[in-house]
Amino acid sequence: MKQEIIIAGFGGQGVLSMGKILAYAGLMDDLEVTWMPSYGPEQRGGTANVTVILSNEPISSPVLDSFDTAVILNQQSLDKFESKVKPGGMLIYDPYGIHHMPQRTDISVHRIDAMEATFDLKSSKAYNMVVLGALLKLRPIVPVESVMAGLKKVLPERHHHLLDLNREAIMRGMDLVKD
Repeated sequence: MKQEIIIAGFGGQGVLSMGKILAYAGLMDDLEVTWMPSYGPEQRGGTANVTVILSNEPISSPVLDSFDTAVILNQQSLDKFESKVKPGGMLIYDPYGIHHMPQRTDISVHRIDAMEATFDLKSSKAYNMVVLGALLKLRPIVPVESVMAGLKKVLPERHHHLLDLNREAIMRGMDLVKD
C-alpha cells in the first residue's frame, strides 16, 4: 500500500495540521511516512499545501509531480492541482469558495460540504477534521484511533479538552460521504 496525497487550501484552514495529523497517524500504524508542507510568507489567508505519503515500503522521495488523492479547499488549489491527480485517482473538494467545479472524468470526484458541517458543529476550528473524516471514509488508510492519537500529539495539551469535538468532527466528515 502506498498513498500519495496532497491537501491544499488557504492558510488558516488547517491544511498543514491535517497533513501532520495524518502523518502521525501513519507513524502510529508503523507506516513509512513523509510530510512536506509548502506555504507562502503569509500565515493566514495565503495559499498552503502539504504532501503526505503513507506506505508499507520505504519512500524514495517526498517530492511528487502527481498524486493518488487531492484534497482541495479553494479555487486556486483546484486550478493548480486538479490536473496533477493520477488517472483513476481521487479528488475531494469542499465547494465553499470554489466557483468552477472539477472537470476531470478520469478520476473519482467527491464533493464534501465541510464548511456547512462546521456550522452544525458550531465550531469553524473543526473544519479540517471534518475534511479529514471524509478523506478517511473514502481512503481508509489509517484508523480513526490512530488519527486521534496523532491529534493528541499535535494538539497542545492546553487544547486537549477539544479532542471530543475533533472526534465528532471526524465522524461528521465520514457521514458526509455519499456512497
